[in-house]
Amino acid sequence: MHVRCTPEQPTCSRWPRTGLLLVMRSARGPGSTCSCRTNWTQPLASSMQGTLTRRLILRGRFTIAAKHHITIAEVYESELVDIEKAIAHYEQAADYYKGEESNSSANKCLLKVGHYSAQLEQYPKAIEIYEQVATNTMDNPLLKYNAKEYFFKASLCHFIVDELNAKLAIEKYEEMFPAFADSRECKLLKKLLDAHEEQNCEAFTEAVKEFDSISRLDQWLTTMLLRIKKTIQGDAGDLK
Repeated sequence: MHVRCTPEQPTCSRWPRTGLLLVMRSARGPGSTCSCRTNWTQPLASSMQGTLTRRLILRGRFTIAAKHHITIAEVYESELVDIEKAIAHYEQAADYYKGEESNSSANKCLLKVGHYSAQLEQYPKAIEIYEQVATNTMDNPLLKYNAKEYFFKASLCHFIVDELNAKLAIEKYEEMFPAFADSRECKLLKKLLDAHEEQNCEAFTEAVKEFDSISRLDQWLTTMLLRIKKTIQGDAGDLK
């Protein structure tokens, strides 16, 4: 299928490779990523990607199908700004990668799902994913260093839900992965738990500042920590 570009009806030579991406982008409005004039709508784009994916699956090309879903997910997250749909496509990509035993690629997709699930306050889902990926990586000599980060993020999600949940989760993670107990992330969590139990905003903020001075906090971590801090009475609403 081609897009008609001009009254003379030439076609875009890039369509076989980028056609779906153009369709997805054109769903947001009259603009386009090439000279094509497109009048596609988002439902048509969704139908088209479904058809293409099914063809790939029937041919047994699961890895290509996974990459296809990642491309769509990236459009949804950065251009169409529909995070729920982005999550769905990252999950599908992860499933296809798992089927091909491409665990590293599957984990990357799952981490995207965990990241956005936590942002959308879907904490049980985020926790399950971070625990799963941490468990998958902690016995890998090349990847085990990252496991502490995933246990840390899972702990923060627990903390937002309930302080006791966080304590129990941290104890479990320390047993599962002893290196986590000696990490700066685990030490920060324990300081935050103490500050939260005492309802001490200043101690909470100081612990975060100390951690941030060595390991810079990204936007996701800052958001999660602010959500925890807001549960302390008298919170000023920032980490400064």
